[in-house]
Amino acid sequence: MGASPFLLLLLLFMSTPGAPGAHPGLVARITSKGLEYVAKEGLITLRHEMNGITLPDFTGDFKMSRLGRGHYEFYRLKVHSCELPSASLSPLHGQALSLSISNAYLRVKGEWKVRKSFMKLQGSFDIQVEGITISSDLLLGEASGRPTVTVSRCSSHIQDVEVDLSGDLGWLLNLFHNAIESRFRRELESKICEMVQNVVTSNLQPYLQTLSVTAEIDSLISVDYSLMEAPRTTAQMLDVMFKGEFFHRDPRTPVGILAPVMSLPEEHHRMVYFAISDYVFNTASLAYYHAGYLNFSITDDVIPPSSNIRLTTKFFRTFAPRVTNISAALTFNTNKITGSLQPAKVQVELKESKVGIFNVEMLEALLNFYILNTLYPKVNEKLAKGLPLPLPDNIQLYDFALQVQKDFVLVATNIQYLRD
Repeated sequence: MGASPFLLLLLLFMSTPGAPGAHPGLVARITSKGLEYVAKEGLITLRHEMNGITLPDFTGDFKMSRLGRGHYEFYRLKVHSCELPSASLSPLHGQALSLSISNAYLRVKGEWKVRKSFMKLQGSFDIQVEGITISSDLLLGEASGRPTVTVSRCSSHIQDVEVDLSGDLGWLLNLFHNAIESRFRRELESKICEMVQNVVTSNLQPYLQTLSVTAEIDSLISVDYSLMEAPRTTAQMLDVMFKGEFFHRDPRTPVGILAPVMSLPEEHHRMVYFAISDYVFNTASLAYYHAGYLNFSITDDVIPPSSNIRLTTKFFRTFAPRVTNISAALTFNTNKITGSLQPAKVQVELKESKVGIFNVEMLEALLNFYILNTLYPKVNEKLAKGLPLPLPDNIQLYDFALQVQKDFVLVATNIQYLRD
């Protein structure tokens, strides 16, 4: 059985981890409403995957008066129908999720055979398993910037098992079918948790470790979507913290700025909330600067001869230009953010007091002219192609709402899983 898409959806909403104390540039929050949708879609996927799968063989011994001891085998057990009427997926405080499936039903068909001394009998069987309940806790973690998941607890219970045997002397086994049904119930209850553990350990977890944690923007620039830490869970939501850092791939240069602390509002009207800090857009500017898109020249001959400002090495030791008040105009489609940077002002921070205020203002005006008319149009041309969000395949966003918060924008949205 392959990795279930509904678990991938959850975890993927999910380079190297961030340094201790660093803050994420992007946070994806899945609310209780989103988890309910994940559970609903998960039932559809799980039911599809369960139909037709083969279950482990079931064997045992029997003893009857006058006939003595014998050995029976149930083999080629194949699920012919599966009903999963309800499931819930809820966060546990810390870093775990609780998955519960209740009142499930299975119909299993296969073959049986009995060996008694030199006698061998065989036939077919039909088993109906009703009232299946599965409860499992999934522990979420992080390794090398990727999500991890392990089963920390699992239990299962079967309310009723009915076995119908046919074939030569099938009546013989029917004489002690109660014992067979009881044994089958116990065996299947243990096998269910083994299958859950196997799906997570052998299929889902190895797949998660192959996931790419970067997305290419163009031939030079990528964005780092590695996890900063293990996903966090509270009573009502799941938060996944991404680095959200643009970088120039060759070579990658350390970013000299820190992401701000983002305090997300307590809202639960949509399934998913994306908090995108100004750190994401600032690293985009730095990445394109290192790629050469933001390089420009101001020569001394553009400065009026009467000005005290002269573009010499000595003069440039007296100030450090800094772009402030950057705003962004954002639009959204099904899985990308497109936008444009709009710097409001370039400030000149004085290191020494050898430059007059008039000259500083003149220089600021000169830098603003070049940035607004030469540099940022180049960056915005790239940003217009869209910033891909860290989403699994076949996930579409809709019903957007945008809020501008301090140091970040909050995108509220619902999700839809598009089946092939």
